[in-house]
Amino acid sequence: MVRKRRRKTTKRRNKRSRSTKWLTGILLVLVLLMVGYVGHHLYQRHLQQEIIEKQQHSKQLFIKAIAPEAQAMQNQYHIKASITMAQAILESNWGTSKLASQYHNLFGIKGTGANSRLMTTKEYTKGKWVVIKDRFKVYSSWSASIKDHTQLMLNGTQYKKENYQKVIDAKNYREAAQALQDANYATDPNYASKLISVIKTYHLDKYDN
Repeated sequence: MVRKRRRKTTKRRNKRSRSTKWLTGILLVLVLLMVGYVGHHLYQRHLQQEIIEKQQHSKQLFIKAIAPEAQAMQNQYHIKASITMAQAILESNWGTSKLASQYHNLFGIKGTGANSRLMTTKEYTKGKWVVIKDRFKVYSSWSASIKDHTQLMLNGTQYKKENYQKVIDAKNYREAAQALQDANYATDPNYASKLISVIKTYHLDKYDN
């Protein structure tokens, strides 16, 4: 009888040992999965942070690239540099659009003849955005694009020479942004508020001094 009890006790111990090992194995797998998940999450956050930093760096490079010409036009023709820069940012998506990167057209200015390219664009009409095809000017550089944009502000449209006079006469960038929208420069109904937001976010008004 004593031997039988010892055998039963040994069996119970063996079962407990196997159960403990099984639970330990499960816990180890769970810990490894948790560590892997946390590590992956931290790695993804690191990658996202790197992407954000690169984007911010490229945006600052774009601002530095267009600021000198925008200020030169401001000094000569009194058009706020911040407005010119904000328009270039919105119209060209920080210089990354095909029109800006390949043809140096920062403002989506349309053209005709050999010195233009047929491109697709979006316009807001009858309460919705539609995709259209039109011809846009080709420039030799971003500076040339900024110069031509300034001439557009000065000379107005074919139908109204003083169309952008209030933009030139504006006392601050807010007035200039609203004047552009009132003059129907863009079809976007939120164009003025978007310009103001870009200027405030990236402190472009410092280039107006």
